[in-house]
Amino acid sequence: MGGPRAAGVDLGYPGQRLGLPEQGPGAVAGWGRRIGAVVVDWLLCTWAIAGGLLRFQGNDVGAVGLGVFAAEYVLLVGTIGMTLGMRLFGIRVARLDGGRPHFSGVLVRTLLLCLAVPALIWDRDRRGLHDRASGTVVVNL
Repeated sequence: MGGPRAAGVDLGYPGQRLGLPEQGPGAVAGWGRRIGAVVVDWLLCTWAIAGGLLRFQGNDVGAVGLGVFAAEYVLLVGTIGMTLGMRLFGIRVARLDGGRPHFSGVLVRTLLLCLAVPALIWDRDRRGLHDRASGTVVVNL
């Protein structure tokens, strides 16, 4: 196995370069919480809202669900800094200085998150391309 860690280089904990604590409130959120929150939000938007409340069927459920998912992210992250799934898992989206993200950053982050691939490419601080482009980080409450 190669790379800096295999060579014995200490890269620090996720978020150290950003000035965030190693554990507790304000620390970079782990992957389990982030994935759990996205799954809850996705199921809520597709199954409960698009399929149940709006009564779409077949392939339309996924397309409408994605639209509802994007609207949820823009409205909730843009106003309170977290979605329902994020609240359930105890995480939030924050600017690098700790404040709530700017609305323009939320729009960029949501668009890239809906494309999925940028969220799968991340750095050692657990920030996906969607976080880096919007100047945000997902932290514990």
